[in-house]
Amino acid sequence: MKHTYLLFIFATALLCSCGQKTTEAPTAADTCKVVFCADSAYQYVVEQCRFGARTPGSAAHQQCGDWIGERFRALGLEVEEQAAPLTMWDAKTFQCRNIIAKYNAQQLADSTTALTPVIIAAHWDSRPWADEDPDESKHNEPVMAANDGASGVAVMLEMARQIKEVCPRRPVHFVCFDLEDYGKDDKADSFALGAQHWAQHNTTAYEWGILLDMVGGRDAQFCYEGFSMRYAPWLVARTWAAAQTTGQARFFPQRDGGFITDDHGPMNEAGIPTIDIIPFYEQAGVSSFGPTWHTTADTPENISKETLQAVGQTLFQLLHEHN
Repeated sequence: MKHTYLLFIFATALLCSCGQKTTEAPTAADTCKVVFCADSAYQYVVEQCRFGARTPGSAAHQQCGDWIGERFRALGLEVEEQAAPLTMWDAKTFQCRNIIAKYNAQQLADSTTALTPVIIAAHWDSRPWADEDPDESKHNEPVMAANDGASGVAVMLEMARQIKEVCPRRPVHFVCFDLEDYGKDDKADSFALGAQHWAQHNTTAYEWGILLDMVGGRDAQFCYEGFSMRYAPWLVARTWAAAQTTGQARFFPQRDGGFITDDHGPMNEAGIPTIDIIPFYEQAGVSSFGPTWHTTADTPENISKETLQAVGQTLFQLLHEHN
């Protein structure tokens, strides 16, 4: 998944100058009182990984996709799937399965005054090759993808479980993209195939979107991602301010990261202003995506509940503030 970070420099004014969309600092009364449950989110990571690596075409992929849809339905959301055969860079064809779960969908259908929905997304497939593993003998083994896939879906499932308490006025759509991580680095369009397909066929207007990618790693920090700043600097500002309000500023430092090829690319190109919450590690000798990225060590044992909590609470605050 994703191409290596390219560092970028933005003037501080870019983040603060939000065009027509501005926001004031929330008061204490504006703080979301709902506490995101990291223990539950972590269990959702474990449950996905129990199926095995969710590589395209595998039994684990089919079974986990069924489970994700069933969980969202059990939580009271309206679920639909977008399926289509897609051909990969190596000429193999797999059935793409994007899973869309809608909260307050009926409100939007019944009311002419309902607010435009927002979208929160993550990918749910696993990379078939651990090509960044320090042990080269493991490069052809699949990635369990506890962080690089399951963590984003887990945060969305836990948000769906608690969302009635947050009571957002806008409908919220959770989208699980398939076929994100089958790409090859020297083939620019080979990543995010599920998101590309979704964007080409989406007919819903969205106010904004947030992509969650690798949101459970230990010691993760989420810096400003370059394309997010290009397409939706005002949403970056709101999200990082929400992190400060909830006491999660150490996970969301106010500094630049880099430009990332990810599922938010097709969303932005389709006219949905979308940002990517994705980690940026600066430790020497470690990938900018973290030490478990595309390795066999991307397992639940290396997931941090603190990181899941930071991301989930920030998103609850954002939905609470900006209805």
